This record gives sequence, structure tokens and C-alpha cells, in this order.
Amino acid sequence: MSKKYDLIVLGSGPGGYVTAIRASQLGLKTAIIEKESLGGVCLNWGCIPTKALLKSAQVFEYLKNADSYGLKIKDFDKDFESVVKRSRNVADGMSKGVNFLMKKNNIDVYQGLGSFKDATHITVSGEETNEIEAKNTIIATGSKPSNLPFIKLDKERIITSTEALKLKEIPKHMIVIGGGVIGLELGQVYRRLGAEVTVVEYMDRIIPTMDSGLSKELNKVFKKAKFSIEVSHKVKSVERVGDEVIVKADNKKGEEVEFRGDYCLVSVGRRPYTDGLNAEAAGVKLTDRGQVE
Repeated sequence: MSKKYDLIVLGSGPGGYVTAIRASQLGLKTAIIEKESLGGVCLNWGCIPTKALLKSAQVFEYLKNADSYGLKIKDFDKDFESVVKRSRNVADGMSKGVNFLMKKNNIDVYQGLGSFKDATHITVSGEETNEIEAKNTIIATGSKPSNLPFIKLDKERIITSTEALKLKEIPKHMIVIGGGVIGLELGQVYRRLGAEVTVVEYMDRIIPTMDSGLSKELNKVFKKAKFSIEVSHKVKSVERVGDEVIVKADNKKGEEVEFRGDYCLVSVGRRPYTDGLNAEAAGVKLTDRGQVE
């Protein structure tokens, strides 16, 4: 017999766990389902660890330019393994904080992938399988990196933002496909730590979905940092040959150009994570992109 709740929240990211806490505070018997770590992508593989890496890279940048602050520092270096470890520790600490909040607010946590059996019953598949029931369910399953159909990700040299947060080495030359926020943030991390960075963007400017004034200001920052920004370039192929990645694209004149590096970060946006949700069983329609209609 399935355990009954007033509310089930699918996903423990900033949308899901905050909702679950408020629901419990309002007197609803609440459960939350999470397939990986509490806190979702943002806390574990997005905003938080990225900002931690950015901070380390920023401090290193300060040390390189200590003279401009009236300081003299003779010997300093980076320990990239420790930089990544610090970032992971920050994320892990915040995830444990969410776990504490779940216990404090008497919210039952189910670890595994939630799938609708019908509109009121959900099967949770993890180390053990559970079936739970609620009249009300909130879908807060977040997102995952998008990809271009002709790019084969290998999680080693041709990667998404998830892998870029835990590399074993600083790239010599990172090619970033996509000039949006995520690609530029991670590109800036590795540029400050010494990598050559080339950003290849399909549109005619970076951060194309934001105000054009912001794009102009950011261009100034990246030009000063010696980024290579290639806008109005349509990527056609990404190929790995040993430890080298070759990216071919057409520029705005229609001419084929080639970029070679040791890592390629594919950062072309994100899409809803509704894999395995079986939303149709609950009467919820999804679009071709996995969005709730």
C-alpha cells in the first residue's frame, strides 16, 4: 500500500525544496523526490560551484595584478585540483544544508527517479522502489544541457557545463560553442587560470537574449582579457582526434573556418528535464522539447 501525502514535489532544486518547505509550514504532509543530490542542478552542478570556481579564478587574477594594487607578491601559483575540490566542497555543503532543512521541516525525502503511475500515484525508482500517493503534485524537475544534433558528447574532451566543473586539468585552448551566460562564465574561469579561450556564437553578438548594451560592455571586458570572440558563426561539425578537438564553422561570409583546441565546451542552452517522468499518465502534456504545455 502506498504512503499518502497532501503534496509531492518532484525535484529538489531552488524551485522544489523551497516549495516543499513552505507547504510543510502551512500544514501539508509533504514529500520530495530527488534523483541525485538535494539542491538540484543549481546547487550541485550550476550556479553555486560555478561561482566558487569564478572566485578562485578572480583571486588568482588579483595576485597576477598585485602591482596595480600597490602590492608586491614574488611567488604564487595555482593548484587546480584544490580549486575544483573547494568548488565541490562548497556545493556539497549547501546540499547538506538542504537535507537539514528537509529534516527540520518534517519533509520525507525519496531518493530516485519519480515517474507518474497515474494522476495521484508516483513510482520512485532508486536503490529501492517505492510508490507514494498524493492528491497534489508539483513538477519542479529543472533542466539539463542542450546539445546540437550533430555533436557527439564524450564527457572527456567534448563536454557540457557539468563536466567543465570537474576537469582534471586546465585546458590549453578551450573552444566554447555558445556565447550565453553559462559558456562565458566557465570560459572566464579557465581564461583567468591561463587557458586560451575561443567563443563561437551563432548570433551576431554574445549574450544575444539580453540587452545589447550589456553585450557591448561584456565585449570590452573579454577583449581586455584576450578572449577570442567569433560571432555570426554557424558550427557545422565537432570532431575529436586523440586529445585534439576540431570545430568547423561557416562565418558570416559563408566561408568555412576551423578552430582547434584540446577541449570543446558545448553551451547552447538548456532544456527541461522530464525524462522518465511519464507525465502523460497524469494527464500532463509535454511538447517535443519536453516542456509542460
